[in-house]
Amino acid sequence: MMQRLNTCPTASAPLGTFTAVLVLVLLWILSPAFIEAQEPLGENQLEDRVLAVVDEDPVLESDLERLVALGLVAPEPEESQDAFHRRLLDSLIEQRLRFHAIERFGFEEIPVQAVELHVAEIEARFEDAAAFRDELARLGLDQQALRQLLTRQLMVLTYTEERLGPRIFIRDEDISAYYRNVLVPGLGPGTEVPPLDDVRESIRRVLREQRLNEEIRTWTDELREEADIRIYADAPRDLPPVA
Repeated sequence: MMQRLNTCPTASAPLGTFTAVLVLVLLWILSPAFIEAQEPLGENQLEDRVLAVVDEDPVLESDLERLVALGLVAPEPEESQDAFHRRLLDSLIEQRLRFHAIERFGFEEIPVQAVELHVAEIEARFEDAAAFRDELARLGLDQQALRQLLTRQLMVLTYTEERLGPRIFIRDEDISAYYRNVLVPGLGPGTEVPPLDDVRESIRRVLREQRLNEEIRTWTDELREEADIRIYADAPRDLPPVA
């Protein structure tokens, strides 16, 4: 005699148990939590954007925004917006390269007074203290984060001055040549030409700053050659990378 097959999915369990489980499943499927979980998610909101990565250290779009909003940089006359942003990005990439270099050699201690002076200079650009705090909040910063940002910049400046500055020597012949070939020809018509001795030290400072900038440029170019730099700023705005 052929045995009859049992097609019940819970043949080994009592019918009442199967019914109870089925009821629980149906209740879960119809629950608000399940329905909400099945609804399609809205569009992703872009919180920030990675513009470049310097040796695994990301440069974000918010980094550029902070420089501009705090008045640390400004566009040149007749500079386009795209050119200005690209210059800012290059500047931030170079800052990261230099900061990574001084990390390897050890930090220079920055006096608290120097940092506070820069904070005060930035705050003075705003209408009042409340406006300054509001702008910091909008930029995702607070006073402590701003101090850390400025300290990093001052570390780089201190390092370049102490390590690269001693390489610079301005000769009297250099001062005379600048006076004769640059300063005097650059004076407007009818302007009285000052004696060389009256402007000697001013010329020395100008030449020293120029030479220091040249040393920094050479050093930075060397760092660029050794670094892993990936730039994403030209990628479509609706595509990764995002943060």
